[in-house]
Amino acid sequence: MLNIHFYNKIKRFSLLCGAFSITSFCQANDFYNHPSYNSFKQKTMQTYGLTAQQVDWSMNGSKNLPNIINIMNRPGESKPWYEYKTNFMAEGTIQRGIRFKNQYADTLNRAEQQFGVPQSIILGILGVETGFGANKGNFITRDALATLGFGYERRAQYFQDELSALIAWSYKDDVPTQSVVGSYAGAIGYPQFMPSNIPKFGVDYDGNGHIDLRNSAVDAIGSIANYLAQHGWQRNQPIGFAARYTGNNPESVIAKNLEQPTPYGILKNQNISPINPIVKIDDLDMVNIIQLQERYGAIYYITYPNFQVITTYNKSRMYATAVWQLGTEIASR
Repeated sequence: MLNIHFYNKIKRFSLLCGAFSITSFCQANDFYNHPSYNSFKQKTMQTYGLTAQQVDWSMNGSKNLPNIINIMNRPGESKPWYEYKTNFMAEGTIQRGIRFKNQYADTLNRAEQQFGVPQSIILGILGVETGFGANKGNFITRDALATLGFGYERRAQYFQDELSALIAWSYKDDVPTQSVVGSYAGAIGYPQFMPSNIPKFGVDYDGNGHIDLRNSAVDAIGSIANYLAQHGWQRNQPIGFAARYTGNNPESVIAKNLEQPTPYGILKNQNISPINPIVKIDDLDMVNIIQLQERYGAIYYITYPNFQVITTYNKSRMYATAVWQLGTEIASR
């Protein structure tokens, strides 16, 4: 593995790229002449204390991957719920989750006790994100982030910032930037953390002195729990309940913003109630109503703030529901 000393030793060669042909060290950077590249480099240097040569060297050999833009323009969340959920609620995924749960039972229990996040939700995120490590992605993360940062105008600055964070993290952890692989959107490892979230929320949960979300399932479990806890997870509080709506104007009850819940007493008077008659919800409970599409028609859930916390991982309400339902199914077996 290349280390920081090797990077520093050869970074001077990046100065020669473009002036000489040094095959051993210099390869084309598809983004070098992009109008935003210099401002990206300056911001990376200022934010993380890197030199221009370090940034250029990290980008050495980077490739534009146009297919990623196509993927971003047709995300899985564009499907209806009844199609979307089949990607995750498959029996094979559930069985992998059961094996994972049994293998890491002690770690899952420890994370639940320490952070207050149910192991079912940790399992749900691991299952939806990577099938418990079976599919961590095979795109070079640097190239994916650069393609989006310099080619996906709608969120260009976000992806440039994540590329900067990746470069800084690779130097800090002595990891060659081009060796990191992940999703088409730049997410990494078992939990699919974006690069900037690794130092913010990553946890060395196996105690080996190193946060390794790419290879350590134990670190991933602790890091997911820490992430959700820091985003406001409420210990021992519900996530939501299946609901019945008997009115004729669903738009009047469906939440437009999950960060602005409504007292249940108000919603109850608009013909929304739990399907299970045993479930009792206090009129003062702050909740949201979400609607999903099954083949036979619309379905509804009364959701609590913990559901909204899951959406900080991915803003899709279908994503959060898949995490919740997959994790519940695995934990129940």
